[in-house]
Amino acid sequence: METPVITRILIIDDHAMFRSGLCKVLQDVPEIGSVEETGEWREGLDRLEAGAIDLLLLDINLPDRSGLDLLGIIRARFPELRIVILSMYSEPQYALRALRNGAHGYVAKDMEVADLIAAIRSVRRGRKFVTPSIAEALLGNLHALASDAIPHHRLSARESQILRMIVAGDSLTAIAERLAINVKTVSTYRRRILEKLGLASNAQLVQYAVHHRLVD
Repeated sequence: METPVITRILIIDDHAMFRSGLCKVLQDVPEIGSVEETGEWREGLDRLEAGAIDLLLLDINLPDRSGLDLLGIIRARFPELRIVILSMYSEPQYALRALRNGAHGYVAKDMEVADLIAAIRSVRRGRKFVTPSIAEALLGNLHALASDAIPHHRLSARESQILRMIVAGDSLTAIAERLAINVKTVSTYRRRILEKLGLASNAQLVQYAVHHRLVD
């Protein structure tokens, strides 16, 4: 059986009732040796400077300083410290920014106590932690970013269709007749296609299509 790691925790959060409730909950966890708390980030930094803190629970919103902005300062001064961001935001962009800024975990304030304890245990043992819902959303964002890295994946179905017709040598007039739309609309589609692909002419469009095997 794995020996419990005795964890000394500091909470920096400006909501006194939330801090008090969290302290009571965490003090009942066997492997948590001590829990300190403060509502002021400067005092929090002083306590970290004094040492004997293993893990920091840091509120994302503090009265005069964002927890996300503090992350860089804290990570630079205390590189061994494990940090979990406490947030009322479930949107994945906040979690992603927190992790990029050096947080080891990101949890919502309305999560179950058991999940928070699991997050603390996971982070204390060297792993990252986000809730399953945020992890799923982050994964979706990664897929979107991967798609955005390929310019033609940003084209709509109609834009892709017109791209292929232009590359095949069809004139704007011919395309308009085949699609039963006016020439001005086709011209607008062409301009959008060139902008999305970062190209300046039909010749470059043909080269792009050939390079990416968009045509037979």
